[in-house]
Amino acid sequence: MDITTSIGLVAGSIVIVALVLTGGDLHMFISEHAMIIIFGGSISATLIRFPLVSILHGLPLGAKYAFTMSRTTARGLVDELAGVAEIARKQGPVGLEKVETPDPFLAKGIRYVADGYDMDFIRDNLERDRDNFLMHLDEGSKIYRAVGDCAPAFGMVGTLIGMVQMFANMTDPSKLGPYMATALLATLYGAVVANLFCLPIADKLHGKLLDEETNRTIIIDGILMIRDAKSPTLVREMLLAYLPEKHRHEAGEPVPA
Repeated sequence: MDITTSIGLVAGSIVIVALVLTGGDLHMFISEHAMIIIFGGSISATLIRFPLVSILHGLPLGAKYAFTMSRTTARGLVDELAGVAEIARKQGPVGLEKVETPDPFLAKGIRYVADGYDMDFIRDNLERDRDNFLMHLDEGSKIYRAVGDCAPAFGMVGTLIGMVQMFANMTDPSKLGPYMATALLATLYGAVVANLFCLPIADKLHGKLLDEETNRTIIIDGILMIRDAKSPTLVREMLLAYLPEKHRHEAGEPVPA
């Protein structure tokens, strides 16, 4: 679980609720009309922007990976693939049948080598799998960003509606307060939905997309080199090229200047 996402959402929510409670009753900040404008408008605009199938797939996938940590780091993958290459060199492809890994994508690649599939088949299937996964994760990021873009805009729409209603009823002072509250709360809701939830999740998903792209590319290249019977040392050195210089060395090992 990616605990930083949970901590950020909980901490942000606590700060907002605490500020609300210090200044008055929580019920003062609840407006059904403002919620309808923000959530109804944002959802409607998102439905216009994206196909329904993309929304139904992208939203849950995005929510899942926003709260999920990667099973391993890029450096961990390099070490693991070098270990798999060592097993393949000593025991042959049959020895890979006993290799276990928590990463299903890596496990699939190892199974392909153990089953003796040719390199073109392995490359095509793993690259197709990687590209399909990254496409759906990118859709999730774009959908959350779209909602984050729409929410403040519809907050402004709610504000304008509330102000029009307020000015249209200037002769009835009892209606000025509720209309003004709706106007201001719509802006508040839009800002919170965008800047505490949707936009941060969209940015996190984009970062994880880049990490997954690197990790899965490392796996594909490593599996192909293992299939081609490259030495474990060569596999490690070739895959370390994907990592920043400071991550290419073990803890305690001096980094070249």
